[in-house]
Amino acid sequence: MKISVIGASQGTGALTVGLALERGYTVTAFARNPQRLALSHPSMVRLPGNFHDASAVDAAVAGQDAVIVTASSSTLRGFKDNPNYFSQGTAHVIASMQRHAVRRLVVLSAFGVGESRALAGFLTRRLVIDGFLRLPFADHERQEQLVRASQLDWVIVRPTRLTNRQARGVYKRATAIERVPGTIARADVAAFLLEAAEVDRWVRQAVQLGG
Repeated sequence: MKISVIGASQGTGALTVGLALERGYTVTAFARNPQRLALSHPSMVRLPGNFHDASAVDAAVAGQDAVIVTASSSTLRGFKDNPNYFSQGTAHVIASMQRHAVRRLVVLSAFGVGESRALAGFLTRRLVIDGFLRLPFADHERQEQLVRASQLDWVIVRPTRLTNRQARGVYKRATAIERVPGTIARADVAAFLLEAAEVDRWVRQAVQLGG
C-alpha cells in the first residue's frame, strides 16, 4: 500500500509515517522540512513542499492509494497569517486526489469541531474553541465541510487533547455524539489514522477519539 502523509515532519504525522513503515507500506513523507523527520527507511520518500502550493501537493498525491492529512501550523501566528491554513491546503489535496483518482482521504481534525462541539464543556467552548484557538477551530470547520463535499472515501478524525505518552492500544472510537475520554496519546491517534486508511468501516464518518 502506498500512503502519502501530508505534514509528516513532526508530531502525529511523524508517528504515522513510522508506524506505516513498520507495517510494510511505501510512504511519501511530505512536509515543508521533511529532513526534520528522524527516520530513514528504503520504503520512505522525503518530499519537501508547501501544503499551500497546489503543484507541490499534486506531486505528493499522484500514485498513492491513500492520503493522510496531519498538516498544521506549529504556532498560532501561522493561523493569523493565513486563517485558511487547514482548508486551503486540504482543498489542494482534494483537487489532486480527484485528478489522480485516489479515493481514500483521512483528515486529522479536532474534538469540538462540527457536531462534536456539543460534547465540549462550557469553559472549553468559551475559552478554547471560541477563544484563544478560535482561528484554527473555525478553519477546521471549513476543512471538514470541504472534505464532506469531496465525494471521496473520506474519514474525519477528531481526537481529544493530545499527549506524548506511550500508545495504550485501547481507546474509544465514537461516530455517535457521545462522550469519549478527554485525552489520547498521539501514538494511538497515528494508529487510528492508518486504520482509517486501511479499512472501510469508518468511510464517510467523523470519528471522535479518546483514551
